[in-house]
Amino acid sequence: MFITSATCTPTNIQHLLHFLQNKSQRARIRNKNITRGHLRQVGDPQVIAVLLRGLVDMLGICVCLFAVFTHVLSQEAEEPVYYTCTEGYEYDSTKEQCRDIDECELLEDACKGGMQCVNHFGGYLCLPKSAIIYISKDGEQVQLPDPVSAVSAVPAVPAVLPIQPVPPRTTGTHGISPNSRTIRCTAGYTADEQNFCRDIDECATGRHTCGPEQTCYNTRGSYTCQCPQGYQKNGDHCVDRDECALTNYCMHRCVNTQGSYYCECNAGHKLASNNHSCVDVNECDVENPCQHHCYNLIGSFLCQCDQGYDLAVDKVSCQDIDECSFSSFLCQYQCVNSPGSYSCECPEGYQLQGNRLCQDINECESGTHNCQEDEMCWNYYGAFRCYPRNPCEAPYTKTAENRCICRSQAECLNLPPSIVYKYMSIQADRTVPADIFQIQATNMYTNTQNTFRIKAGNEAGEFFLRRSSNVSAMLVLTKSLSGPREYVVDLEMVTLHLTMNYRSISVLRLTIIVGPYAF
Repeated sequence: MFITSATCTPTNIQHLLHFLQNKSQRARIRNKNITRGHLRQVGDPQVIAVLLRGLVDMLGICVCLFAVFTHVLSQEAEEPVYYTCTEGYEYDSTKEQCRDIDECELLEDACKGGMQCVNHFGGYLCLPKSAIIYISKDGEQVQLPDPVSAVSAVPAVPAVLPIQPVPPRTTGTHGISPNSRTIRCTAGYTADEQNFCRDIDECATGRHTCGPEQTCYNTRGSYTCQCPQGYQKNGDHCVDRDECALTNYCMHRCVNTQGSYYCECNAGHKLASNNHSCVDVNECDVENPCQHHCYNLIGSFLCQCDQGYDLAVDKVSCQDIDECSFSSFLCQYQCVNSPGSYSCECPEGYQLQGNRLCQDINECESGTHNCQEDEMCWNYYGAFRCYPRNPCEAPYTKTAENRCICRSQAECLNLPPSIVYKYMSIQADRTVPADIFQIQATNMYTNTQNTFRIKAGNEAGEFFLRRSSNVSAMLVLTKSLSGPREYVVDLEMVTLHLTMNYRSISVLRLTIIVGPYAF
């Protein structure tokens, strides 16, 4: 209880209550203006007690201070004491202080477009991934004040040092009240009109030292200078960052440029949609460079030609293979090259057999000859010839199809009594020696002896007659003959009858036709 000489009248009490209520309201309003991120405390009854004691000294009014003071305190005590944090902070009941909310962890995909999320006191920033982030401890929270203590409001962040009250000035229009206090802020902050420390935006005010190529980013109590993407700081300048030397950005080749880079792929590849990887180019589907067949390979392609063609020097074109120039044995007669292939041809009088060989056409059997009725058609290799059906010349007469006998004793005295006509054909250039014809006696008698010889037609010695037995002999070709040509060789057989001492002679007139070819 306070002691005073003034009287305590109802009028004085009413004036005092009205005055106290106004003072309490103003105290609450002032306590709400707390720096961002710090606690606010409203309706502290201790403030009222301080005001009450000052008021009694100032007015000097005699009041029932005990009753009034009790009345006011009882009303103020009914209002609860609570703590709230500004946006971007949450209350930590353990440490009894406001704690910053990490939006980068709380929000999914807080930053778009490849930017990185950097938590900031009371918020967050989206910065390029190349930005250099400096982590500082500025803005740590201040311990919660004791609700029941009579300490003044908690200073704002960053921490400031209170200065002793300044005595009132005697001159000037803006004096400072003895009950007010001024604060001094740390570097990077400045006091506002409400005597709180606010961050200085060096980037907006031009107080930064960033170079012309750099971008200024304001931070709490400071700022940072960042270079554009693809560049790095070198003092107050920005120099190109060689991304190709830092890591393997590209799958094949990396090409550095000012402030950036790009990727290149090897031949046969193209850049994927991510601009880093390389994928194979299917040249066969894109442009089909091959003349015939295209086969895609990893990073390349392969051309293949149809049968009968060979790949040209350019590895894409196909050129015909001249099979006929490779070997002379492809065709028996003549090889004819064609695009991608070849064919065999045979001379006149032959027909192709099995796409390679030439077979003689028997014109006599096929009826394609032009022999007369009194002529006999004789086929040989590659053609035919017509011989008289009656080869006998006087004084010989025909007794069989190919046998002529001389019946006149006078006219046939020095002539063989009979001539047998035979025909045969052989290929040209035949390998020698070769057995080509066998002569044999048609009648066999006892006590007889046969001898064989070439009587005519062997003037050049192309033939040789070898006796095989007493009744037969073999005509041997001793020289290779070229055709077409006809040889008439008389083969004589002399039979000696030992019992009757009798000798008989018979001649076989053999016509040998040599064909024009070796087949």
